[in-house]
Amino acid sequence: MSDLELQRAYYASTVAQYEALHFGQDPEHDFALAWLSGVVSFLQAEELLDVGAGTGRVLHYMKRTHPGLRVVGIEPIAELRRVGYGNGLTEQELIAGDGGQVPYADGAFDIVCAFAVLHHVRHPECVVSEMLRVAKKAVFISDSNNFGQGSWLVRSVKQMLRVLHLWKLADRIKTHGRGYSISKEDGLSYSYSVFDSLPLVRSSCRSVHFMNTRDSGPSLFRTAGYAALLGLK
Repeated sequence: MSDLELQRAYYASTVAQYEALHFGQDPEHDFALAWLSGVVSFLQAEELLDVGAGTGRVLHYMKRTHPGLRVVGIEPIAELRRVGYGNGLTEQELIAGDGGQVPYADGAFDIVCAFAVLHHVRHPECVVSEMLRVAKKAVFISDSNNFGQGSWLVRSVKQMLRVLHLWKLADRIKTHGRGYSISKEDGLSYSYSVFDSLPLVRSSCRSVHFMNTRDSGPSLFRTAGYAALLGLK
């Protein structure tokens, strides 16, 4: 079974526990949502696309806080979409699709966001490229920073390996050649940092902003295990 099939099988098998496992257990994303809500107001956004929408947490939040905002979520897992429909989302608000091939024209949405998605994708740069293409005003990413996780020693070793361009090799060894890890709580995940997406976002945006979404030191790359990135076009 491929890693993609494993990932989708995990969500299909845990769909009944999905909201209990993820809603309320990810305070960093709740904090990031509050920031995104302010960005929506600041940019006077009229449309928002959520990539990897799951059962629709972001969509529900934005519909509640910004009633006039047009929200759409794209989600590849049919079982998660069905939960979203059961919770009141329409098939026009939560659609089938893959973040690597977003079925919308360039600049179709003012803001495009992704919450806790990119560390589940083998090639996150493909998803970020699509987000940038479809976004007219901004992209917003809330996710992990693997280089800011662990003890001071663990973080220092990982950061040093990254500087020496040995991190990918070390991660391959750590995962026994698979390139991914599997956990009961998070399913299949890859090594990912929001800072990995910085060069690509900066290449398409006039300014980029970061926020730690859990407690950290002043150097977010070195100490923040979770962070949010905002790119303004």
